[in-house]
Amino acid sequence: MKFYSTNNTASRVSFKDAVFNSMPQDKGLYMPVSIPRLDDKFINNLDSYTLPEIAFHVAQNLLGDDIPADDLKAIINDAINFYAPIVKLEDDVYVLELFHGPSLAFKDFGARFMSRVMSYFLEEGEKQLDVLVATSGDTGGAVALGFLGVPNTRVTILYPKGKVSDIQELQLTTNGQNIRALEIDGTFDDCQALVKQAFTDPELNAKYRLTSANSINIARLIPQTFYYFNAYAQALKQGKNKIVFSVPSGNFGNIGAGLLAWKMGLPAQQFIAATNANDTVPQFLKSGVYEPKQSVATLSNAMDVGNPSNWIRIADMFKEDPAQLGDLITGYSFNDDETLAAIKSIYDHYKYVVCPHTAIAWQALKDYQQDQHVDGTAGIFLSTAHPCKFPDVFSAEIAEHIEVPEQVASLQTKEKQAVALGKDFEVFKDYLLKNS
Repeated sequence: MKFYSTNNTASRVSFKDAVFNSMPQDKGLYMPVSIPRLDDKFINNLDSYTLPEIAFHVAQNLLGDDIPADDLKAIINDAINFYAPIVKLEDDVYVLELFHGPSLAFKDFGARFMSRVMSYFLEEGEKQLDVLVATSGDTGGAVALGFLGVPNTRVTILYPKGKVSDIQELQLTTNGQNIRALEIDGTFDDCQALVKQAFTDPELNAKYRLTSANSINIARLIPQTFYYFNAYAQALKQGKNKIVFSVPSGNFGNIGAGLLAWKMGLPAQQFIAATNANDTVPQFLKSGVYEPKQSVATLSNAMDVGNPSNWIRIADMFKEDPAQLGDLITGYSFNDDETLAAIKSIYDHYKYVVCPHTAIAWQALKDYQQDQHVDGTAGIFLSTAHPCKFPDVFSAEIAEHIEVPEQVASLQTKEKQAVALGKDFEVFKDYLLKNS
């Protein structure tokens, strides 16, 4: 499969080049030249496949022979070695739990697959790979664990000072080895801007072999399609074949993967983009005017993105029929008070504890179901992170019902290691040049 830049549809690069170069020099994002539809036999029998089997079929459908079948299976079996169940909370309301990987966040799917693909493509004697990643919370932890100890790679994580939870910060800053963390005095958008500027800086690119582990990297997006197909397969086993997905949305890679899955044949009826106060996309869906804005801090910090990078991928997927995109996506946004109310409501109704991002997805689903009166359609909302990562959000009553996994408890004994920087690019560039 060849890939092109969203800013130059005539360009062509291999999957390997798209993975390692991450973002084209023209500042677009890579997309597959075509999005092959999965065959009907596979789609109609999804419920007979395991998650790794689904992942292999989907990945091979997109990548073709870029990675030989046996090697691709080995990569997937190593990367996707945890489960992602849907849990029924009430009739036609299910939660897709995506926090059973090592960093307790959905981004384990993308980070683990991408790190293994990069390791697979790296050849002996090649220049060290420098991975730059901006995080609003969960990406950094998933990438750190995905790349920890991978030979001939170094990861630099940029995160906004004071805008990630304590546990998220420990996941970013306590790894050592080939992982280093930069605490940026700014927002996630500032961190993301620094990373993007680095990729187009001639001096940095001459000295280092730079790539990204953010969802701007196509190798992060592809594996996130796996759990949409797997969730649908589980719904089929419960007699549900009309599905709406409600997706907590920040940088729009997660819902972008769902739409990519839909393009490949996932029979989803609708996608709900659920955001916090950073509501650029919901406002666009209402007004037709796309106006990026400065991000604001919220309780659902991983979604604090005012100018989501992956929106250009979504727009590109539907460039032939923009009206179809408007029909397929509905947007909802909620403030912190509404988020806290949703957390309490979920606990009161189901005795189930969710993180603030997941609470927003649930509330969006419930509002959509009430607005649309969609009888016979089941809603699946995505739970993107384990609630233990956000202890300050919960009341004492709810907090005592959170089971803290052992890997989180062990973090408390580790010491934070991070370099504090401002948001000026020249300072960031100087740090990279002097710390090679």
